[in-house]
Amino acid sequence: MKQTESLKQGDAITWQTALAQLKFNEDGLIPAIAQQHDTGEVLMMAWMNQEALAETLSTQQVCYWSRSRGRLWRKGESSGQTQRLISLSIDCDGDTLLLQVDQQGPACHTGRRSCFYNQVQQDQVVVTSDPLISPDELYRHS
Repeated sequence: MKQTESLKQGDAITWQTALAQLKFNEDGLIPAIAQQHDTGEVLMMAWMNQEALAETLSTQQVCYWSRSRGRLWRKGESSGQTQRLISLSIDCDGDTLLLQVDQQGPACHTGRRSCFYNQVQQDQVVVTSDPLISPDELYRHS
């Protein structure tokens, strides 16, 4: 974000100024990385549009844009595995968001804590975690 490059720690710009500088893609979306606030564990990546971002900031409950559903997706609405927003940061280019969250239960639709459980190790991909809960049980009340 050009506006903040020369600022010192503690200096600030308005949220409206920052929002105007965010680089949403041609579909009006920006990548959002969710990270567990107290452990640093990267949980997932999803997309936000301006409406999802505004709702997240006003409610402190994370809301994304679901490309497959074509609508807002309030994290946990079908699984009960919610994300409470602790803080939101914008990267230096204004094209990616980092959400520090308090994740309740698994973040991944597979029932795993994190969506990043496939680790590339030389010439293979190794699964690094088991599901905490089966997807059938996770979504049974939806």
